[in-house]
Amino acid sequence: MSTPQYPPPPPPPGQPYPYGGQSTQPRNGLGTAGFVVGLIGFLLSLIPVIGLAAWPLVVVGLVLSIIGLNRAVKGVANNKALTIAGLVLSILGLLACIAYTVVTLVVGKKVVDEANKTVTISYEVTGDAPDADVTYTTFSNNNPDPKQESHVTLPWHRDEQATGLVKGGSLSASTGEQGGTVTCKLTIDGKVAKTNTVTSTFQTATCTDL
Repeated sequence: MSTPQYPPPPPPPGQPYPYGGQSTQPRNGLGTAGFVVGLIGFLLSLIPVIGLAAWPLVVVGLVLSIIGLNRAVKGVANNKALTIAGLVLSILGLLACIAYTVVTLVVGKKVVDEANKTVTISYEVTGDAPDADVTYTTFSNNNPDPKQESHVTLPWHRDEQATGLVKGGSLSASTGEQGGTVTCKLTIDGKVAKTNTVTSTFQTATCTDL
């Protein structure tokens, strides 16, 4: 008479099943990796300028967290809460990266537009001084272009064109030994940027806008 065959008993708690048996080890690797990568990407996305480099991290964290969450839903993994946290952090980091990119593009466009913009700078000196000296400097394409005129008759006026990221002008008018009053006025594209008045001998009125 043969001896009946019984299945092997389950292993003690904490011990893996023998070869060929059913594994109970949860597959938490991708979910945990998604949380770690998502956390790092989120923290980097909060740092100005450096946040632009967080794109790859938050995208990878998002993908890993989605796969990890899918495993948790199917019961293959048991770190659902950690995976959800990684998913949320990755999404927040991705939103921050998108915001940085949009702001960078908008600011960059404004800088380019300003650099390509040409303005008209009007220099004007009025008053009753019989003898005035005028010095004016136009800043265009980041380069100053100084000019000087002596013993001018008031009123006096000149127009100059300026372009580039840094542009503007500076105007000064000085009275001589005969004194009097001089007023300088600096206008850019029809808008008065600066005006100043002095009276007496050897005085200088200065108007500057950059």
